[in-house]
Amino acid sequence: MEITIREISGKKALKKYVQFNIDLYKENPYAVPPLIFDEVGTLSPDKNPAFEFCESVYYMAYDEEKPVGRIAGIINHKVNEKCGKKSARFGFVDFIDNTEVSSALFNAVEKWAREKGMEEIVGPLGFTDMDPEGMLIEGYDQPGTMVAIYNYPYYVDHITRLGYEKDNDWVEFKIYVPEEIPEKYKRISDIVQAKYKLKVLKYNSIKKIVKDYGRKIFELINQAYADLYGYSALSEKQIDYYVKMYVPMVRLENVSLIVNEQEELVGVGIAIPSMTKALQKAKGKLFPFGFIHILKALRGKNDVVDLLLVALRPDYQNTGANALLFSDLVPVFIKNGYKYAESNPELEENGKVQSQWQYFENVQHKRRRAYKKRL
Repeated sequence: MEITIREISGKKALKKYVQFNIDLYKENPYAVPPLIFDEVGTLSPDKNPAFEFCESVYYMAYDEEKPVGRIAGIINHKVNEKCGKKSARFGFVDFIDNTEVSSALFNAVEKWAREKGMEEIVGPLGFTDMDPEGMLIEGYDQPGTMVAIYNYPYYVDHITRLGYEKDNDWVEFKIYVPEEIPEKYKRISDIVQAKYKLKVLKYNSIKKIVKDYGRKIFELINQAYADLYGYSALSEKQIDYYVKMYVPMVRLENVSLIVNEQEELVGVGIAIPSMTKALQKAKGKLFPFGFIHILKALRGKNDVVDLLLVALRPDYQNTGANALLFSDLVPVFIKNGYKYAESNPELEENGKVQSQWQYFENVQHKRRRAYKKRL
């Protein structure tokens, strides 16, 4: 093979960049392709407000004129300033099972990072935590989800051969929906609700929930996730961006908001019917039929639900207030016929989050890793 690396930019080239991932996994029953327009938007400085504090570069590897790999280099200046590091990120990375290809891609992005004055590179990570992160290292025979990376097992061998080591792990759980709320969970919920004078809010209007709590949901996420690995606080423009992107997709019965006596938002749980099968059928495209599959998944019968966001304000994280979220959501899951929920990635050391699954039948079925290398 004669591998060439090309830096790419512009909407047309970015579409090919995204399409490479879709083509590489088109025969894989577990991978979930992104929507092309959505991922191109994430990668575009004129669309993604994260570019207020991030910069990036995109490379594709070619064997003659055939694409054989891709990688992004990202610098999140906000996180670097917070952590006092000179750290670059790699992400949106895919390649065929050929060490020449992976070496050429990582050499290119490492060279770019060094030229930018960076001292280390970590990944796979996106611009912020709202992007997929972590290389899958366990659970290759499990269906992926809309918000997480799927990759072939050989990726791990390639990246460790290049000198990358573990930086952090995330774990994922399959949480089975019980026939009724576990009694102990319900009892904790009732005690906490009375002790802290909390209540659960439900809405039947997207416009009203956006008006009342759309921005506050993401402001709460900034508070709840502030100390987590690599977290990049969402800016005002990002919050507006994600309110428009995510809130209209949800079924309001799958949204649980907890407020205190002062009507302050202290907890949020947002679930969404699994998009896995719908996105696999859409094959990256909304039209002509992709949107139909997505609407069916959102509004029709579905036996899997994804836990998209679960967050508690820091001063309520050790109170048991999370029990209110699931005391509210579990009956909805039962009514809708969901068999299990996907937790999506949780940092392995985040015992506060994982402890909430102890009252449900569950299994840890996936693990993913962020790798690091000194430059």
